[in-house]
Amino acid sequence: MNEPSKLQGSPEKPPLKERGPELALSLLLMLLAALVIKDSVRVGIDWADDGPRAGYFPFYIGLLLLASSATVFLSTLLTWGKNQALFAEREQLATVFAMLIPMTVYIIAMVWLGIYLPSALLIGYFMRRYGKFGWLSAVSVSLAVPVAFFVVFERWFLVPLPKGPIENLLGF
Repeated sequence: MNEPSKLQGSPEKPPLKERGPELALSLLLMLLAALVIKDSVRVGIDWADDGPRAGYFPFYIGLLLLASSATVFLSTLLTWGKNQALFAEREQLATVFAMLIPMTVYIIAMVWLGIYLPSALLIGYFMRRYGKFGWLSAVSVSLAVPVAFFVVFERWFLVPLPKGPIENLLGF
């Protein structure tokens, strides 16, 4: 059941065991917890005359996160040789990265282009690539959704969303 997957025309590649991702994620969460704790101490973790300071609750949340992720980290290290559970096969990871890479590009593009153009491009890409929609449907929806977001957020709720050079050229 947990046999390595076979790719056509390629030698067998072993599936990814869960111990590596567990170790990496627990380490990442410990670093995040340390950052939360450090910043909480910076803004104050004690009580003021009017109640707890801004860092009081985040400090304790950071401690809980640090303790739980350190527990996972240590238990993963202690059971390293015994833990042979499967995290994912290579084909499953390929599917995840097929979604992760466009989303990463989308997030980075928003920094320079705002939210509207990258959103239209991402929606159109996913509709064409994975939804197998025709060009008319993909273009229509990928343009209509950002316009609807603009109307709802910018005009009705008066919540400004990140804008890029195109919106600046249009006077928004």
